[in-house]
Amino acid sequence: MALSLPQDFAALMEEQYGEGVASQLCHALLHTDPEVSVRLNPHKHPLPPSAEERIGLCEASLRIDAVPWCHGAYYLSERPPFTMDPLFHAGAYYVQEASSMYLTDILSRHLSEDFSTALDLCAAPGGKSTLLAGLLPEGSTLICNEPVPKRAQVLSENIQKWTRMPQGRYPVRCVVTQQMPVDFSRFTDCFDLIVTDVPCSGEGMFRKDEEAVRGWSLEQVKLCSERQRDIVETIWPCLREGALLVYSTCTFNRFEDEDNVRWICEHLGGTLLEERHFLPGRDRGEGFYIAAIRKQSGESDARDELQKSLPAMSTMHVLYDTVQAPACETNTVALTYDEALHYLRGEALHLAAPRGQVTLTYMGLPLGEGKSVGTRINNLYPSSWRIRTTYLSKFSLLPAFSS
Repeated sequence: MALSLPQDFAALMEEQYGEGVASQLCHALLHTDPEVSVRLNPHKHPLPPSAEERIGLCEASLRIDAVPWCHGAYYLSERPPFTMDPLFHAGAYYVQEASSMYLTDILSRHLSEDFSTALDLCAAPGGKSTLLAGLLPEGSTLICNEPVPKRAQVLSENIQKWTRMPQGRYPVRCVVTQQMPVDFSRFTDCFDLIVTDVPCSGEGMFRKDEEAVRGWSLEQVKLCSERQRDIVETIWPCLREGALLVYSTCTFNRFEDEDNVRWICEHLGGTLLEERHFLPGRDRGEGFYIAAIRKQSGESDARDELQKSLPAMSTMHVLYDTVQAPACETNTVALTYDEALHYLRGEALHLAAPRGQVTLTYMGLPLGEGKSVGTRINNLYPSSWRIRTTYLSKFSLLPAFSS
């Protein structure tokens, strides 16, 4: 990185963590590369690849290490061309920063056994929502929300790819909405879990994004801290008594992290269960802070109210709902790797298939729809999802986990 870190930031880190840890952190932000990590979809199991498919598809130099706090997640020794992997587009795995996967560890200790409803309030691009969708009990409901329109479209795409199943429906109902936090005020005492990955000053993005460095200031930290409190205060009544709030940021400073969590507990009525900072140079991942807070118990218990209210969500901006999405009940056409890439680029396929709408699959997983006219399949893959690059290197990640 050509930029240097702001002096106020370096001084704040030294005050908060001490000279040794702060120096280690700043050095890592300036002189080391981000980790690359992926998380497998537990509800999608591609067919074992043949020897021919393994050869040339999985880069021989790629090394894999398990992420210790998230089952089915792995560090990769380098960043491969994910765009060229049809299994990536089929939702077989998600490329997610490893530190944020610590949500799995948090929930394993603190999520109640009678869980039924969750809200991911600031969900784009979908890392934590897809994690929750693969983790929550069968039959539960997850609302994945994003207020910003463009980001909400990306969230919807990722949820659709993650939840599209070869047969039947995804075991967790996922609803993608585009609403402001205040729009959920009708759902008082409804959620067993609310995940609030609140907008922050972005310190954890410093080694990925130079604009995050340029835009940082103590004033920005103060503004973010105040906004974060407003968001949590707005959504707090939606959490049922005794349920769980997960508060997270990609920052290191205490004003947006520890101080805000103490404020939530003191002013809103919560109990801090645990918290953790991830620091580059000390931890294998990007900058991240996460805390689990239990809403203090009372007499109110209206968990079934969300289920009753879901039909009324027609008044909200719903982008996608797994219950309303059509199941893959059409004829299927299995594609080779090259055919899958042609399809993902939006091209017609010259293949024989039964006339009518068909589902195109790769290694047993659905990619999307097409319309067969007998000897040609016209492409119905959404234009905004199509591969734009002309890069031609073959790559498929899942064989690495089977070899």
